[in-house]
Amino acid sequence: MHGIGNDFVMLDLLDKPEPPAPAELARRMNDRRTGIGGDGLIFVERGSEAPYRMRMFNPDGSEAEMCGNGIRCFARLLRDRGYLKGSEADIETGAGRLVVQLTADGLVRVNMGPAHLLRGQIPMTGPADERFIDQPIGDAGLRGTTLSMGNPHLVIFTEDVSAVRLEQLGPELETNSLFPRKTNVHFVQVASSTHLIQRTWERGAGITLACGTGACACAVAGFLTGRNERKVAIDLPGGRLAVEYAEDGTVFMTGPAVTVYEGEWTQDS
Repeated sequence: MHGIGNDFVMLDLLDKPEPPAPAELARRMNDRRTGIGGDGLIFVERGSEAPYRMRMFNPDGSEAEMCGNGIRCFARLLRDRGYLKGSEADIETGAGRLVVQLTADGLVRVNMGPAHLLRGQIPMTGPADERFIDQPIGDAGLRGTTLSMGNPHLVIFTEDVSAVRLEQLGPELETNSLFPRKTNVHFVQVASSTHLIQRTWERGAGITLACGTGACACAVAGFLTGRNERKVAIDLPGGRLAVEYAEDGTVFMTGPAVTVYEGEWTQDS
């Protein structure tokens, strides 16, 4: 499945046990030459705190707390396979419980919960109760804003995202010593107060066509720095997402989710 080009291998485990060694399985399945190929491996499971549980593993085998495009695919799978009879799904993730709504126009709207702005919540080194907003970051004269959408994000605004050397700057900033668990890195161009353009280096995955939690982070960072309004359309290489940063601090993300094909994994486990 994919959400605006951010593609995932989905394992329906609602009536099956988890496979052994999920990190190794993720590395093998996500390999685009010798496996299926994807930006992540997602387990669709029964939850203990909610009816459903999502686990997401990056191509390097690390487990992500959350994935915005992935959770939309998760909800679409529940509906398409007949597990979900209504329009809403309550899903347990590593970032807490999230409510996902399938809309009448075929899109998926996710209540992403609040954006966490304190360094200790991201997590980020330094005073735990301070924010990091539009401050110097890295060795290239950049300024960034950091926050958590259940996973860590660094947002850097630039005049032209197409000119950013993402292959170089992405891994350098992902592993910056300020981030003990590494971070997702986003470069953002402001087209207007209601329109942003985003490129992403994802933690554990590299350059991807889209990042849902990252789009939410970019919308919040733009609002906090006076660059955009609370409702904004964000264009990523794979497509467009709509993000709303509500006055109570809750973030909502809306976008598509598509099934590409179904099959069987025949390699030895």
